[in-house]
Amino acid sequence: MQKDNGTGLPSTPTSRLRHRRRSNEVVPEATKENGHLLVNDQNKYKSMWIRLRSTLWMIGSFSLIVYMGHLYITAMVVVIQIFMAKELFNLLRKAREDTHLPGFRLLNWHFFFTAMLFVYGRILSQRLVNTVTSDKVLYQLVSNLIKYHMVVCYFLYIAGFMWFILTLKKKMYKYQFGQYAWTHMILIVVFTQSSFTVANIFEGMFWFLLPATLIVINDIFAYVFGFFFGKTPLIKLSPKKTWEGFIGASVTTIISAFVDLSTGWLQCDPGPLFKPEYFILPDWIPGWFPWKEVSILPVQWHAICLGLFASIIAPFGGFFASGFKRAFKIKDFGDSIPGHGGITDRMDCQMVMAVFAYIYHQSFVVPHSVSVEMLLEQILTNLTFEDQHTLYMKLGEIIQERLIGNS
Repeated sequence: MQKDNGTGLPSTPTSRLRHRRRSNEVVPEATKENGHLLVNDQNKYKSMWIRLRSTLWMIGSFSLIVYMGHLYITAMVVVIQIFMAKELFNLLRKAREDTHLPGFRLLNWHFFFTAMLFVYGRILSQRLVNTVTSDKVLYQLVSNLIKYHMVVCYFLYIAGFMWFILTLKKKMYKYQFGQYAWTHMILIVVFTQSSFTVANIFEGMFWFLLPATLIVINDIFAYVFGFFFGKTPLIKLSPKKTWEGFIGASVTTIISAFVDLSTGWLQCDPGPLFKPEYFILPDWIPGWFPWKEVSILPVQWHAICLGLFASIIAPFGGFFASGFKRAFKIKDFGDSIPGHGGITDRMDCQMVMAVFAYIYHQSFVVPHSVSVEMLLEQILTNLTFEDQHTLYMKLGEIIQERLIGNS
């Protein structure tokens, strides 16, 4: 292969292709103007407008889906999973080898939908039963499906395992086993975070929206502060990220987490976390200060903790993705979102945040002592209508006996 070394010799198509691939990974040398990192001012602003339009479109679509309710949000998570899996499946795909393995890609999707059935079946099983209690035939069908859910998923996986063994071909073993391992790694990455995301949705819409929104705020303001003020590189894995963007986004995210919850937008009867507590300001506060006491929602302290994680720890999910892309010499995981790359490029930090939000909620928010509200929620969520009625009758008998005994 000829190499273009500036001597004027024409380069071959292969060399041009490799040059384009290298250009996706390596950031060109930046020229400094007024202390800022500028590569090409005209292209920079063009890229910003493309990214801005895509961001507004995503925020609008997300807001509409949230307004439509839990079912549509869960459907959105499923669609995101499918796109992420598609992008990751294609990452190590080799077209030449695939031509000798007809149906091999279908096997990947077989494992994907088996994993989806297993994860969502465990999360939504009892909630699904409670929605069909009025129809006895449908109720019996759903009950049987849930009863044998793990058996069905297991044999679906075993069918895929046998399918894989029967399709092994000589001289293709290394590629096939590599794809088998890669498929399982994708399933772990995609469904670990998404299972926590869906669990957050059903723990309360707030615990899904707040973490996801904080990541969006952090991402937007990291780009804004880095775009206008960035001049100190943050990490070699992501040359375009700067300390100015990182610090500016962190401060903005934490302030947003605290302030956005104090606007009194709740129109329902809130729980104790959303009922304001009043604090009298100390005497050393200057007399010209207009407030003598402040009201703070208990959930605002939790929001600060989530904001700290979203601004300091969650970005490392993005750094991990950057290193991953550099290892495979690609710029983005896909091109489905103009100016942003693929779905996976936008979900790297969200994956880290969703897991933390669930663990934080279970560890520091959910009360560990049993209360009437907790028992009632467990009864309505985990018992069928017949079991609920049986419990009601037996509880009534016990209370009646105690009343007679006391009298």
